Amino acid sequence: MMKSVGFIGWRGMVGSVLLNRMREENDFLKINPHFFSTSQLGQDGPIINNIVFKNLKDAYNIDLLKEMDIIITCQGSVYTDTIYSKLRKSNWKGYWIDAASTLRMKNDSIIVLDPINLKVIKKALNSGIKTFVGSNCTVSLMLMALGGLFSSKLVEWISVSTYQAASGAGAKHVIELLKQMGALYNAVSKDLSNNVCSILDIIKKVTKKIQDDNFPLQYFSVPLAGSLIPWIDIDMKTGQSREEWKGQFETNKILDSKNQIIIDETCVRISSIRCHSQSILVKLNKNISLKNIEEIIINHNKWVDFVPNNIEETIFKLTPSAVTGTLTIPVGRLRKSNIGDKYFSVFTVGDQLLWGAAEPLRRMLKLLINI
Repeated sequence: MMKSVGFIGWRGMVGSVLLNRMREENDFLKINPHFFSTSQLGQDGPIINNIVFKNLKDAYNIDLLKEMDIIITCQGSVYTDTIYSKLRKSNWKGYWIDAASTLRMKNDSIIVLDPINLKVIKKALNSGIKTFVGSNCTVSLMLMALGGLFSSKLVEWISVSTYQAASGAGAKHVIELLKQMGALYNAVSKDLSNNVCSILDIIKKVTKKIQDDNFPLQYFSVPLAGSLIPWIDIDMKTGQSREEWKGQFETNKILDSKNQIIIDETCVRISSIRCHSQSILVKLNKNISLKNIEEIIINHNKWVDFVPNNIEETIFKLTPSAVTGTLTIPVGRLRKSNIGDKYFSVFTVGDQLLWGAAEPLRRMLKLLINI
């Protein structure tokens, strides 16, 4: 019998990408889907295989949720905080798959990224664990890029600088970034078509517009277009943001590390739309050649695309614009560091909404429907 699967938060960015990927992979043929809503009860749901799913169910109705074998939610932390414990206390024994961070570090949950920790996931299933959570997006993308080094237990520590897309903050933030871009263009559009106009005058007008009180700042609070934001998430009172804290703790939980791998991050928001980039310095626990490092990275999973460290291939393949909307994880700029023989640096890019969010959830659902 096909399992009943409840979907919550399927209209948002991550949820929409999840549904699109499930359509592409014909996953809906293997389940009995039910669509819930927190705000549009009774309205029409999505179209799946040319069938309109009518009468959206109440995402706050515990009795309806209890009928599901599996619930997959991309609704966010507030929804999880409100419903999850109530549902478990109602004696629901089903599987919960979540994109939000709320449950990631709980003892009775597993952070899922099956190309990296499939053995950990299977062990958890065998032990009765029923809560599975997607990881922080930069953590997932970094592990997909360097998974071979982790599985070979070669990593002593990592220092990461991230360059994170607006999509990681949410749909409203992406819209605001585009509005900021539009405001800057409109401020100088006539000057751009005037070959006589000084570039310094144009820059002056752009700067004035960025500093204008009417510049769109409802969600980011500060300009992102033409700028960057060197802080993401709340203050952990240690000098780190919560986004930076996640790097070490989530990575080690995903890997089920017996010895903690030290990971230090500086996380920066940039004006990329939906791809995160990362500049990574790695210290290995032994000296191996660049060729060996390259082979270990390439051979770990089929989504890694190694980019040779030259100008042309780097600028055409190792960028957000080249990767957006794909499952490819390009890895490039590989070189030994001046610090020493055990150190190397690398640069990687990945789609925040695919491997950074929706794809690990889709693949976890696939594992569960095949049990």
